[in-house]
Amino acid sequence: MVDGIGSSSLARAAIEAALRSQSESAKRIDTDVAKNFATAGLDAGPSAKVGSFDQNLSQGLREVNASVNRVDDLPADMIAGKITDFHELAVQIKQAEISFKFAMEVRNKLIDAYRETMRMSV
Repeated sequence: MVDGIGSSSLARAAIEAALRSQSESAKRIDTDVAKNFATAGLDAGPSAKVGSFDQNLSQGLREVNASVNRVDDLPADMIAGKITDFHELAVQIKQAEISFKFAMEVRNKLIDAYRETMRMSV
């Protein structure tokens, strides 16, 4: 990809450095995602523990809450220099947003199911 850039060695070096940086960021993100999946138990196979519905629901809500709370601390971490990559910050914010939206959709489906059950005549 870098071969078609031309004769400017400075431009070539800058693009190669940017590609290395992107590659390192992607590896960090992949590692973080794998760690989050392992923490959530999403990679569990047939030997996984199956809890009750309320345990699974409360565990999921705790994880969403923790994700949103971590995002609340990110601006201070960036100012303090703990986070150096803006892309990493954006990915964590987007991940928390998606988790929250998913939790809201699950809540909406549960409310709809409850209302439908209450409408049933026995």
